[in-house]
Amino acid sequence: QLQASGGGSVQAGESLRLSCAASGSVVSPNGMGWYRQAPGKEREGVASIRRGDAKKLYSDSVKGRFTISRDSAENTIVLQMNNLKPEDTAVYYCAASRYNLIVSAWSQRTQYDYWGQGTLVTVSS
Repeated sequence: QLQASGGGSVQAGESLRLSCAASGSVVSPNGMGWYRQAPGKEREGVASIRRGDAKKLYSDSVKGRFTISRDSAENTIVLQMNNLKPEDTAVYYCAASRYNLIVSAWSQRTQYDYWGQGTLVTVSS
């Protein structure tokens, strides 16, 4: 399973840190990442990280503000979110893949096999 934590409510410009730990049936996942879904919108890829080469992949909307990292055991990922904006408000979901991510298609939901429960991030102006 994937256990996400760290959501909350902040003001615009502030920071939050999300964590996601893989355990149980989700053994040594390859790609891991974060998606988000705002009210009335489709779920979108935010950031992902590959196993091995640790290549980091970001959506244009968060590039330069968010940083994804992975621990040495490669079972936990962290999303550091800085300079948050109201448009970042969404439920954030952790995802993991059995196979390593295809860079050109990293944000396609079909690449991920496991999903965690969502954690709500609210950014007020």
